[in-house]
Amino acid sequence: MTEPLLLALAQLNPVVGDIAGNVARLMAAWRQAQRSGATLLVTSELFLTGYAPDDFILKPRLRKVIREAVDALARETASGPAVLLGTPWAVDDQLYNAALLLDGGKIAGLVFKSDLPNYGPFDEKRLFTAGAEAEPIICRDHRLGVLLCEDMWQPEVTRELTQKGAELLISMNGSPFQVGRQHKRYSVARERVRESGLSLVYVNQVGGQDEMVYEGASFAMDPHGQIKHQAKSWEEEVAIVGGAMIERKWTPAHAPLADVPEGEASVYQALMIGLRDYVAKNGFQSIILGLSGGIDSALVATLAVDTLGAANVRTVMMPSPYTSRESIEDAAAVSKALGCRMDTVRIDEAMTAIDHILAEQFIGCQPDVTEENIQARLRGVALMALSNKSGSMVLATGNKSEIAVGYSTLYGDSCGGFAPLKDVYKTEVYKLARWRNANLPAHALGASGAVIPERILTKAPTAELKPGQKDQDTLPPYETLDDILRCLIEQDLGVAETTMMGHDAATVRRVYTMLDRAEYKRRQMPPGPRVTRRHITKDRRYPITNRYSDKWSTHQSD
Repeated sequence: MTEPLLLALAQLNPVVGDIAGNVARLMAAWRQAQRSGATLLVTSELFLTGYAPDDFILKPRLRKVIREAVDALARETASGPAVLLGTPWAVDDQLYNAALLLDGGKIAGLVFKSDLPNYGPFDEKRLFTAGAEAEPIICRDHRLGVLLCEDMWQPEVTRELTQKGAELLISMNGSPFQVGRQHKRYSVARERVRESGLSLVYVNQVGGQDEMVYEGASFAMDPHGQIKHQAKSWEEEVAIVGGAMIERKWTPAHAPLADVPEGEASVYQALMIGLRDYVAKNGFQSIILGLSGGIDSALVATLAVDTLGAANVRTVMMPSPYTSRESIEDAAAVSKALGCRMDTVRIDEAMTAIDHILAEQFIGCQPDVTEENIQARLRGVALMALSNKSGSMVLATGNKSEIAVGYSTLYGDSCGGFAPLKDVYKTEVYKLARWRNANLPAHALGASGAVIPERILTKAPTAELKPGQKDQDTLPPYETLDDILRCLIEQDLGVAETTMMGHDAATVRRVYTMLDRAEYKRRQMPPGPRVTRRHITKDRRYPITNRYSDKWSTHQSD
């Protein structure tokens, strides 16, 4: 008699390279699945090493370590639920992105990923060999059609598995967050169940890994495309999914569905998780950042307190002669609302000292952006010194709009270990700040209510590096700038096409030129969480030395 199939979806937060730790996480999930009477525990893609491993996966000795870990896991799980484990696996000098079925103390089946993604942040073709034919694997008389992440996104593998008698599709994923991505996953899953007539179970990891963030949100879908089980977003969970065999096809039972955050709620959670795991997985306990009285640093401070707690966040106001009284007051108001420490380190004397040091070299030169950049770099020096003394990691506060066009100072406001807003446009910064004032995010450690003063949300953005300075002395209005950047970055349009979207041709050329010239700055920016389709450095990789220009075609179309 065929054993009923009760699945345990291990939506966990692996750490890249921590094989022993990942095994411990898996065993804790396995024991939970065992207590629930589960038949099979399913992990996410490449769970054993953590995803995405990048070139770490190429270390020769790693293959032996992986094999020893798999053998030990097989022995430990010999009596109880079987395990469908995502792991790299070497066969005859070839390395595969694999799923191993561990059952009865041995490797009872294996599947190799067929479709290796090589776009955006993915680079699997240089790491792995593609699998050949897709075959169902047998788990206690059930024929499982296993899809490894990208294999779900094209119909070919599902077609092969269906033709060979699969009773259920199981998709194991390391699928990173991006706004609206969950709806696309549902859509693709519905295509596969419609084509195959099979149910589909989707397992994704959760947590942050460098610039990538994973929201989990695992689910089970029946053959009609209905979601029958929805796991939580942004939390580890071992989701137990029951079901029944109907005409040799497994169909999931209905269970209460967890909410899946959308819009600003989902982006804010992504930024929190990205920051939390970058800090924790790299061995830091606290952070430090410059608090200017502007919107970007106010939002970063709020994110930091929500993520790490007020006791682990230190802010520093570094006024110059050009810093307004309003900025000092606004910075203090943010710090007070968040309940975190704020220190003041004036840079006036340091500015005077640098002026004196360089006076002879600057004879005959008029003050210009050089002196402005010196101020920003002095602030960077102060923050890095405090970081060295305290062991706290510095957060950079720049946003995607500024980073895209180079509106930042190298070794000044761009310095730091992590940039939480690196993939967030300026207009989205304001939306997130207003959303946060009206909502306390799930699991946030900060205070509820309006923690960012209204004056910060309404005053004109300024770097305050010279008298009366405003961002829009240098940049187009942020609404215009961001719309142009979305054309140039997210859609990869040229100048002519962007102009045809309704923008002033001269403004588009100016933004294009700034974007093009700032590549060398972006290469030196700290990492930051990916939340859009086109992360400014993870997905958009342009050469620094590059003489291609869209100016010629623009002139022809003007």
